Amino acid sequence: MDIYGLLGYPLGHSFSKSFFNEKFEGECIQAEYKNFEIADIDDFPEILLGHRNLKGFNVTIPYKQKIIPFLDELSEDAREIGAVNVVRVTRRPNGKLHLKGFNADNVGFRDSIAPLLHPHHKRALILGTGGASKAIDFALKKLGLETIFVSRYQRPGTVSYGDLSAEAVKEYEVIVNCTPCGMYPHINECPDIPYEALSSNNLLYDLIYNPDTTLFMRKGKAQGAQVKNGLEMLLLQAEASWRIWQGEIK
Repeated sequence: MDIYGLLGYPLGHSFSKSFFNEKFEGECIQAEYKNFEIADIDDFPEILLGHRNLKGFNVTIPYKQKIIPFLDELSEDAREIGAVNVVRVTRRPNGKLHLKGFNADNVGFRDSIAPLLHPHHKRALILGTGGASKAIDFALKKLGLETIFVSRYQRPGTVSYGDLSAEAVKEYEVIVNCTPCGMYPHINECPDIPYEALSSNNLLYDLIYNPDTTLFMRKGKAQGAQVKNGLEMLLLQAEASWRIWQGEIK
């Protein structure tokens, strides 16, 4: 039986396992999707050794960048973004494994946010600087938006939460949460931004999908902002993952 899975830590929040196993059962596909929860990326080779029928896997927090040194090849998008969330595993005629990394996050995000954008949405704040944020930055720029990263720390090319002003959230009307802040079970947490300055001109997109309405979203909605969670993005990138594993996307 073919094996697929999700690499990350922790994985208690993830819907991917149930999504793919329901897909396999519904479409009579002889395959199984597993959670590969490891606390250290250096344990990754043991997954390959222990699963000889592994055909591909998704990658989530905190390994979207750390997985890259273990791969043989990157797609053009993944190389430009600098982060991977899908890996295709193939076995060469000599028996050696070949691992190619892709990034489907940018596709899922782009296709889910595009219908919500209006002409006045010209700039975006990206909350977080991890692997997911790189894909979001890539997608937003492809859609023609200017972007700036917001970080907890002082870093070149970023704005700290402490320096984020009311004027900033009025100027940067699209705000995307790429951090795990607010993810189950920490549902009473949210990124520290000036919510009181939000208006109906703002669009708040949270990559989190569990809970389906985060505190970040609730606070935005209370100010009249349009809000969206990451479930559609998850579904779109999951379908793209399957196409990658089947070789439909080279």
